[in-house]
Amino acid sequence: MIIIGICGASGSGKSTLAEEIRASLDCETVIIGQDCYYIDQSYKPFEERVTTDYDDPGIFDHDELLADMDALAAGRPITKKGYDYANHVRADSEELISPPDVVILEGIHVFYDERLLERMNLKVYMHVDPDMCLLRRMLRDTKKRGRSIESVSEQYQKTVKPWYDNVVSRYIRCADFAVMHGGRNRGAIDAISAYITVALWAERAEGRKKERETESEDSVIE
Repeated sequence: MIIIGICGASGSGKSTLAEEIRASLDCETVIIGQDCYYIDQSYKPFEERVTTDYDDPGIFDHDELLADMDALAAGRPITKKGYDYANHVRADSEELISPPDVVILEGIHVFYDERLLERMNLKVYMHVDPDMCLLRRMLRDTKKRGRSIESVSEQYQKTVKPWYDNVVSRYIRCADFAVMHGGRNRGAIDAISAYITVALWAERAEGRKKERETESEDSVIE
């Protein structure tokens, strides 16, 4: 299984790039958003959940995400995780995700956990102007997540921008390469897709080689 990590600021186009890559591939590909792994806070009053700093890397359940990646890599299915942005609670389901050929992980802090970094075959950083990210975030959160312009603006100033400046922007050091101009950068999509295709071919070739070696050893024993 090939694991691709896509990191970058909120609104930088991570989800769009992930979707574009999946559409360009001719294999089983699953996109997993890190947002689905927020630590559950349903036990808190809504007023407290609203004030939580959702840009802090500590708000994610990194152990759970890592365990799910290891399960898929080992050939075991996982349950689909989810998040309700309007009510700030987890929204997991019993739907199963079967082990795919490719997993694309995307999120602002997917490069935070070194254990997860080690499992990624390719690490991509979205290098987009912060002002453009703010505009995209404003449109997304008001249209798709039921947020007001005032709440988006307040959150951006209090947590999003500070975390970006001090932590997220530095994840570029972990990346194999950076993508400019957002998630529909055709050159980047083609390059990443080509890399995945070659990596899958190599992985499958290695698997066939090991099978032949095992069969050869078994025949000698017999």
